[in-house]
Amino acid sequence: MRALLCTFSWQELRHHPWRNASAVVAVLLGVALAFAVHLINASALAEFSSAVSSVNGQPDVELRARQGALDDALLARVAAHPGVALASPVLEFPLQVIAPSGERMGVSLVGVDALVVAALSPALMPVTDTTQAPSGARRFDLFAPDAVFLNAAAQQALAGQTALQTGDGARLRVAGRVNAPGAPLLVMDVAAAQALSQREGELSRIDLRLAPGARASDVLAALQLPANVIAQRPEQSGERVSNLSRAYRVNLTVLALVALFTGAFLVFSVLSLSVARRQPQFALLGVLGLSSRERLRLVLAESALLGLLGSALGIALGTGLAALALRLLGGDLGGGYFKGETPPLLWRPWAAAVYLLLGVAASLVGGWWPARATARMAPALALKGLGAPPTPGAHRHTLALGLVLLAGALAWAPPVAGIPLAAYVSVGLLLVGGIAALPLGVGWLLDRVAPRITRHALPVLAVERARRLRETAAVATSGVVASLALSVALTVMVASFRDSVTQWLDAVLPAQLYVRSAGGAGDDHHLPPGFVAAVAQVNGVDRVDTLRATPLQLDPARPAVALLVRPLDTKPGATLSLPLVGHALPSPGVPEGERVIAVYVSEAMVDLYGAKPGAWLPAMAQAFAEPQVRGTRFFVAGVWRDYARQHGSVVMDRADFVRLTGDTRVNDLALHLREGADENAVLERIRAVAAQHGAQEQIEFASVGQIRANSLRIFDRSFAVTVWLQAVAIGIGIFGVAASFSAQVLARRREFGLLAHLGLTRAQILGVVALEGLAWTVLGAIAGLVLGLAVSLVLVHVVNPQSFHWTMDLVLPWARLLALCAAVVVAGTLTAWMAGQAAAGRDAVRAVKEDW
Repeated sequence: MRALLCTFSWQELRHHPWRNASAVVAVLLGVALAFAVHLINASALAEFSSAVSSVNGQPDVELRARQGALDDALLARVAAHPGVALASPVLEFPLQVIAPSGERMGVSLVGVDALVVAALSPALMPVTDTTQAPSGARRFDLFAPDAVFLNAAAQQALAGQTALQTGDGARLRVAGRVNAPGAPLLVMDVAAAQALSQREGELSRIDLRLAPGARASDVLAALQLPANVIAQRPEQSGERVSNLSRAYRVNLTVLALVALFTGAFLVFSVLSLSVARRQPQFALLGVLGLSSRERLRLVLAESALLGLLGSALGIALGTGLAALALRLLGGDLGGGYFKGETPPLLWRPWAAAVYLLLGVAASLVGGWWPARATARMAPALALKGLGAPPTPGAHRHTLALGLVLLAGALAWAPPVAGIPLAAYVSVGLLLVGGIAALPLGVGWLLDRVAPRITRHALPVLAVERARRLRETAAVATSGVVASLALSVALTVMVASFRDSVTQWLDAVLPAQLYVRSAGGAGDDHHLPPGFVAAVAQVNGVDRVDTLRATPLQLDPARPAVALLVRPLDTKPGATLSLPLVGHALPSPGVPEGERVIAVYVSEAMVDLYGAKPGAWLPAMAQAFAEPQVRGTRFFVAGVWRDYARQHGSVVMDRADFVRLTGDTRVNDLALHLREGADENAVLERIRAVAAQHGAQEQIEFASVGQIRANSLRIFDRSFAVTVWLQAVAIGIGIFGVAASFSAQVLARRREFGLLAHLGLTRAQILGVVALEGLAWTVLGAIAGLVLGLAVSLVLVHVVNPQSFHWTMDLVLPWARLLALCAAVVVAGTLTAWMAGQAAAGRDAVRAVKEDW
């Protein structure tokens, strides 16, 4: 019996390769995309984490400042403690050097103490170059003020240069190498690095190796570190790297699984039609003794075989796609989290096995309902042609409604470990429940259409068949409904996000011209004070607003928060140049002797740190030195939208920051021009001022239009992968319609032959088939559009806030959505017409004679 069942299944797969190939391709594409995204993210994250681990080394404890830099006076006190065996000072900052092509190239420079770094961070230990002179003659290069040591990436990028020039004109000598992996890196003596960067007395961190038997908690308690110094485990650096991109990686993986989800519906469609066509064969097997359980296992075995074949091919295709993407994109799919050298492909058998099982599971889920229908069939009645499955009753519709209600309830559930797992389940239940209710919707709509077309014979034939066989129509269009719904939801989500980002850029870029310190964003490059003062006096400049951006480490396990220092008009009735969510709150009264500083936090701060409007933010006080911050309390006066910093930002008035720190340095200038001033003329005057202060190589210019265009270009690049995933999902859905109509049309040759005997021409028969395709795909497009809009509400108002901690306004791009639906309808109609070509010829007429 088992051999007979295997032969039965094999013959079905062998004799109908086109129909079964559609299900295989659907699973193949779904697994390939999901596995490729996993490989790209895993490879990039592993390479980045490895580089961070090599540079940071493996100390027992790291000391960092919550805000700004560490005072290197702390080094002597820490190193003198008996519980500390080694204390290694480190200074890190980005540096621009002149590449062989003459262009500026960004590298990282790390200053270390060569006497102790080897014990804590061996990859940063300088190795002198002995090719030009004996090692003894160059041993003092480890401490030379102009000597740098390059890692492999820097040596390759700089093409073996032995002398380097920095962006601000300093000259450095290549004295050797270091073994640190990752992006281009330069290493030099820490004191020389302080002098080069004009950071005398500053350190980025102090790495500690504790004495044998010493406990970190006891040592830190004895050191009595200042409140603005934070101690962390070395592995927390890797955790921050992972947390930085986790939401992006998870959402991208879920989007990739969209194709696999759609593939499950296509397997359902293919097997449902296959089971319906083979009902006499299954009935014969039942009469011959095949039990209902064995018939269930037979159909599930077929679906598992389809899933296994598609998954195996998908793993191979996904590996190739990942290797190609890593070579072309360098591990960055548009999110901007992983930059630097191209990471090697990290292929692990367990990951391949997981995605292989996911593909098989999706196929089994798609085949479960057809398998149950086969198991519940009455063989004797079916063999006589009386075994048509009963029309689902109210319990089916109740189940569909229950799934939709459960989806709505789950959409309100909180995230799990920062991931909106319940929201993802809600999206899946919405789709399943909506597709389960398709027969009800098809019947309701066609019952109202049928009376209006009674005078037209061909439309009556098409509509009445779809009306009487609404289950078949629902099966055939389920793949289109699923793919179109997800595509509509993603289109709405991306359009809403882009529109919100556009409005946000208008709010945060009020000036016409911007001047920033060269070297990129961050707090490592500042504008010369004399230049800042002189710019305000340039003819044509009405007002100059300064901006300082500096990292603020509130939690060792989380990425740093951005502290933005800018002038704020906090007078009553004044309008803040911030896109606030709600209204600003007045500062409360405090006892005499205390001072209140109003700060404005981004939406991420509310989710991650509980910084709600009207609350106090005590963690801010720990970021500043104790004498200046004593008696100061930080009040959350409002929440603003910040699409540039996913992990939180705090805006503080510049006057308050300078009073607390005495630090007047700035990164950027926002120039408000006088009415009628020529922007180009103002630019030339500012360049002349920069030349007078020797800052012409330290500044960059950008107009508001350039910043806006560049920001939107980055946004579009970030969502380019989403567009491709939408296209694949739609393609799978159309492929499913093609397979469904091909199978049904070939099975209806006798019906078409009878219509030909009754006088219908071949063109009229093809017209009936095309009208059926039009009716079914229109129904699928309507259902997909409605379900997609429902899913978009979950994506916009739940998934994005829980994943990225920002909100957006819902935007419905009707022109794009209707064009998407129209494309699906046209493709489905053409597919039905082409499928009818093969079944409306002479074979259809001959097929009628088989019953005579």
